[in-house]
Order: sequence, then structure tokens, then C-alpha cells
Amino acid sequence: MARKLTKREIQRKTREIYKAVGNSPQRMRSIANIKSAQFPYRAARTPNGVPPVERKTYLGSNYPTVWARRLPARTVRLLSTELIAKPLMGYIASPQRTGYDRLEGLKKRQAIIFVANHHSHADTPLLLTSIPFQWRKRLIVGAAADYFFKTKLGGSLSALFIGAIPVERNKVSRESSDQIASLIKRGWSFMVFPEGGRSPDGWGQPFRAGAAYLSIKCGAPVVPIHLSGTGNILRKGKVWPKRSSTKVTFGAPIWPGEKENSRTFSKKIEQAVAELADEENNDWWIAQKRKHLGETPTLQAPDMGEWRKAWSLETQLDKSAKATKRWPTI
Repeated sequence: MARKLTKREIQRKTREIYKAVGNSPQRMRSIANIKSAQFPYRAARTPNGVPPVERKTYLGSNYPTVWARRLPARTVRLLSTELIAKPLMGYIASPQRTGYDRLEGLKKRQAIIFVANHHSHADTPLLLTSIPFQWRKRLIVGAAADYFFKTKLGGSLSALFIGAIPVERNKVSRESSDQIASLIKRGWSFMVFPEGGRSPDGWGQPFRAGAAYLSIKCGAPVVPIHLSGTGNILRKGKVWPKRSSTKVTFGAPIWPGEKENSRTFSKKIEQAVAELADEENNDWWIAQKRKHLGETPTLQAPDMGEWRKAWSLETQLDKSAKATKRWPTI
């Protein structure tokens, strides 16, 4: 426990502090005395047996992003997306975008939850530049609070340039989900990767139920999207991107049923993304036949050895690259 200073010691330290502030030659010599000054010149220590007051941090899920949705920040974001990100992704990713016709029945001011598989950091700029402008201009992006918002600089850049909002991926955050739900109800669209992180091996991961929960709560449709090729641009653990061709396939919007819960609806969303992957690897006709037979391949790796998983994935990617679209035989 800290020793209580006498009145004379307090007066002496006060004179030393005044001297250090006003007399520059002795400033550095007296800095130790300033640091050692105690109450009332610095915060008092917490008494023994009393739990310390928890200091509120403004990082992670508590990072404030309201400023990033105001007009100046939105203008900067739209300009950087249109003038920098779009041409850059066109050069690096050479994206082939399909499925826009499936969105024609949606209202322009309708808030939408865009859901996609996740392989690479290139997914976010590719998807941002692929979403139609009428929804992109009022769009927030769910970003991992423990990754994108662990520093003030990283959080500020993420919020400004991609419209990121912190999302907890290891636990349920009521405050975060309520904030996102409030924005969706006010007409903001939401983009999220429900796998919770990038794929470690190229295969998909189970979808989490956050997007399904928000759709049920807000009555907003979910648009499934399948991305392919981004793993070749910027794999997990890599720093510098390399050029590669990519595909972005938009699916038909999905609405939750009247009594549907978030778990079953999340499975339905994951199945829709898997059907888009099958459509891309083969063609629409084969994908539809498999869908009705219940034989659509899942996004996740089959239960086999690691080398067989890698071989199976490589075969699937080669098949997708060489796939030729044909009319169905009737």
C-alpha cells in the first residue's frame, strides 16, 4: 500500500513540479519527480480489497462508426470505390459477374442482406465493386471486431473506406446486432461473410446464424452470392496480391418463412450459396437437377484425409475453369 505523504513532502513536490514546468533547463532532471507525484496530482490508487473500475475501451466491438455513415465520409467512400477500387479490381481480378437479372424484382430502396462465401481479403473489395450502385451507396459491411478494429487507425480506415461496422465472431453481441438491425430497418443494406473468417484450406466453413437472425428480425431479404478465384489473388497469410480471374454469381433473393428460426434459415442460405457454386462449376441445368434431387455438393470439405481434400479441391477448380456452358437437352 502506498505511503501517505506528509504536508512538507507535498509542498516540496509541488515546488519541484512548478520548477520543472517553468524552468526548461531543469525539466528533464525533474521528470522523475513529476511521475512520482501522488494524489492529488494524479489519480489515487484503488484500495486493497476493492475491485478496480473497468475502463471502457473504444476499440473492438465498442468502436464508434456513426461518423462513417455521414455525408462527407460516404462521399469519400463512394469516390474511392468508383475511382480507385473498381479499376484496381478490374485489373487484378478480371471479374466475370452474373445473376444481376435475379435482383430485378427488388425495390431500389429495399434494404438487403448480401451474404457470400469467404476465401481472401480480396473478397471484400471485389464484392463492394460488384454490388449494384443503388444498394452500394447505403451499405455497411460486417467486419471482425478483433481484427479490423483492434487499433484506432485500422478501425478508422475500415469504417471510412469500406463502411465497416464491428461484429463479434467469437461470441454473440446484443449491442452490435441491435445496432445493425436498427440500420437495416432505416434502409441500410448489410454485407457479411457468415463463415466468420477466411477459409484456411480453400473449402467452405459452416455458416453462422447472424445473417439469418437479422433477416428474420428486420424482414429483409437475403441475396446469396458465390465468389471464386479470390483465393488465387490473395491467399490467407499472403501480403502481396497477384492477378487472377474471378467469378461473382448473384443468386435469387430469399425471404424467411413465417415461423422459421435462424438456425434452419441459415442452413437454407448456405444451401443457396452451394447451389450457386454448383451452377458455376457445371451449368444451370445440372445445378437445378441436383437441387431437386437433393444432391447439391456442399461447400465444406468431404470427410477424408488432407491430401485427398487438396486433390479433390484442385480437381473441382480445374473443372470450373474448363466448364463450357451449354443449353439443356430436352
